[in-house]
Amino acid sequence: MDKTAIRNAATVVLVRDAATAPRVLMGQRGSKAAFMPDRFVFPGGAVDAGDAFVPMAEPLPDGCLARIDERSVPGLGPALAAAAIRELWEETGLALGLPGIWSGDVPEDWLGFAGAGFVPAAGALSFVFRAITPPGRPRRFDARFFVADVAAVQGDPDDFSRASGELGHLQWIPLERVREFHLPFVTEVVLAEVAAALPDLGPPETVPFFDNGAEESLFRRLGGVGPMQGYGG
Repeated sequence: MDKTAIRNAATVVLVRDAATAPRVLMGQRGSKAAFMPDRFVFPGGAVDAGDAFVPMAEPLPDGCLARIDERSVPGLGPALAAAAIRELWEETGLALGLPGIWSGDVPEDWLGFAGAGFVPAAGALSFVFRAITPPGRPRRFDARFFVADVAAVQGDPDDFSRASGELGHLQWIPLERVREFHLPFVTEVVLAEVAAALPDLGPPETVPFFDNGAEESLFRRLGGVGPMQGYGG
């Protein structure tokens, strides 16, 4: 695998008590991780080849699919949604899905999810942010951030017993305290966008896009009118 290539990725900002005392689910990456070691992050990771073929009990909302297609290869939305749900399951043990039985063969990465009796459901996900990792980093991702209310999760939201261990110190962090933690820059920006929209967790009319895909870094708005300004990455 070319480690310098920009890989599509998906991240889930899971929110609890959005209307009263909002908290977000985060965990800490290991100190030896090649990408963002020791940082507190949202669950997420790269899209796998099989994610595009995962059945969904509920698809992404049409508005989210349309925003994802902007300035991108069309049709990535379902794979990104599947990756977001799979990474949330792997890293936290929480299932964003509906009770059901899969049709056809279950991919290896999804055996635990299917075995727990769930089919992934993307209807509660809202596409709220996109960012491409700046050049010069050991890994580069074209990451799409989704927000969802914890009410869409099956089971106990405090039960992380099925987590893979990739993220340590999994916890629900109050928004008012989250900047006390060691966060990546882009995570702080995403949190600001989510906080500004609360208690609404629905798809926004325009989606911020930190575009580091070319030599010049631009802050765009998907659904907007193009580049807004340069920014520091």
